[in-house]
Parts: sequence; structure tokens; C-alpha cells
Amino acid sequence: MAKLSLPKICAGDPHCGSFFPPSPGQRFTVSQQTLLALAFAAIVALLALPLRAVLAQNTPSFTTVDPISGKVNDQITVTGENLGKASVSAVFLSDDKNDYKATIVEQSDTKIVMKVPQVKPGSYNVSYQKGNSIYIQPVRFTVE
Repeated sequence: MAKLSLPKICAGDPHCGSFFPPSPGQRFTVSQQTLLALAFAAIVALLALPLRAVLAQNTPSFTTVDPISGKVNDQITVTGENLGKASVSAVFLSDDKNDYKATIVEQSDTKIVMKVPQVKPGSYNVSYQKGNSIYIQPVRFTVE
């Protein structure tokens, strides 16, 4: 059986290099505890990377709206990523208090064409619904 070779950051420690388990009645030394904490942190960080990538994979995001202003019932095009029907169930113009549902005219994974809903003139965020939640995006549209 090959012996595990560890860096000697625990110089002067007679138990350095023999981690598991310490002899009965003994505790891990400070240097062993430090190495175990670092190993645990590294494992947690490595496990979190794929989870974050999976969660971000299907998250819709809006990048542009064209045109940037218009009137009620005008059609506008929102572009972005993951905008298909599986990810976005509805779109809205949102102000500080309310979300006004728009009619979707056309929808693909990279764009949504929508009709401007009946709202007062002003500046609105374009937002989307996924599941039971509405997500406000940093893309703005001005109703004239």
C-alpha cells in the first residue's frame, strides 16, 4: 500500500501525515484540522460548480428591446436567451407597483414579440413569468 505524501506544513508534529483516524483518545492536531478544513472547503466548492451551471442553464434573460419606445398595442421584440415556452410563460411591462401582462405574438428561444398592454405613458421594465414568479429584467421600454 502506497503511503500518502503530504507537504510538511505541520513541521514538528509527530502525527503529521497520519490523518485517519487519530489514535484512540487523541485529537486531530491544529495542522491536521486546518488541512481537513481546506479539503472540505475544496470539495464543497467543486460540488457547487456543476449545480450553479445547471441552475443558470435555463434561466431566461432579456438583452434588448426593439424599439425602445412605442404606443399601446404596438408590437415590440425582446431578444435574449432561454425565452422559449418551456422557460417563459408570460411577459409583462412592470412599474414600481404593478405588472401589466402583454400578449405574446411570437416566441422562440432567442426572441419574444409582444403587444404593448394597456398602460399609462411612462417607463417600464420588461419582465417575464416562470412558474408562479415574475422576474423583472434590466431592459426598459417607454410607452408614449
